[in-house]
Amino acid sequence: MRKVLITGANKGLGYELAKYLLQQGYFVYLGARNKALGQQAVATLQREGLTNSAFLEIDLANQASITHAAATFGSKETKLDILINNAGILGRRQNPEHPLNIQDVREVFETNLFGTIAVTEAFLPFLEKSELAVIENITSDLSSLTLHQDPNWLLYKAKSITYGPSKTALNAYTVALAYEYKDRNFKINCVTPGWTSTDFNGHSGGKTAAENCVNLAKYAMLDANGPTGKFFGEEGELPW
Repeated sequence: MRKVLITGANKGLGYELAKYLLQQGYFVYLGARNKALGQQAVATLQREGLTNSAFLEIDLANQASITHAAATFGSKETKLDILINNAGILGRRQNPEHPLNIQDVREVFETNLFGTIAVTEAFLPFLEKSELAVIENITSDLSSLTLHQDPNWLLYKAKSITYGPSKTALNAYTVALAYEYKDRNFKINCVTPGWTSTDFNGHSGGKTAAENCVNLAKYAMLDANGPTGKFFGEEGELPW
């Protein structure tokens, strides 16, 4: 049974992705910074018969929490097959009267980029024990610099100096990590779920988390012939 760790899995896309992978026969660790909510999510899944699940307390904005989570996860011999870096924050919304500033940028990057890197580094020793390790970094359509240059793009006006750039940087990290591990039985990609109605965006529309998690699961369940170092969305490979 392949083992998966999903960060930010107590609700929304992370929770639905965990549920879907459990239904496909995977063992899933639900990572969350809020212990009560994380345990509640696991209890709900187990009541539905999805018993191959466990909670792991982890806060991407806290290095001590990440270090403790890795220590709790297991010993040097413990194996992890799939890491899905899903947790992230949107940050403060753009307000013409109060423009975004450097502190806003630091806050978002601390979780979306540096926190993700810290989690990845902490769990790489476990992933290296897998015969086929997969790292999936959940990114955003707003990370594409190419699409941001197209005035006809649906999200052309959705620009900020925080969230989108943090995911662009995450994409760049994904490319570099995939290259570093290209000859070591790793598949490392970034995937955007597309427009999804969740708490994250105030349920502003789009597909449900249960619908959009299916494509995310596709890139978590890659085999040895799967791609690496790529950027994917619902329609396939996307431009950087």
